[in-house]
Amino acid sequence: MKIALTSIAVNDPIEAFKFYTEILGFAERMYIPEARLAIVVSPEEPTGTGLLLEPNDNPISATYQQAIREAGLPAIVFGVEDVQKEYERLKGRGVVFTQEPTRSD
Repeated sequence: MKIALTSIAVNDPIEAFKFYTEILGFAERMYIPEARLAIVVSPEEPTGTGLLLEPNDNPISATYQQAIREAGLPAIVFGVEDVQKEYERLKGRGVVFTQEPTRSD
């Protein structure tokens, strides 16, 4: 068994879709803006797990999103070969980070 689709609550699925595809480099799996539906996938695994960018316009999602942010916990973790290199690439594309990468030797 494998995970086919998971979701993350976002303020605006259309803006999130642009961010995930144009800035982070994800590929489009499904995009229906009039339905506020966006699913992206890693270009490294185009048939792998899809990420549904789901609107947080319900009390449960909004409360969860706020609690995760206030606790400083990640809602999702992405894997890369070289964290520092990816950090610099994304920072150069305008991504704002809450902190720089650190080593945990």
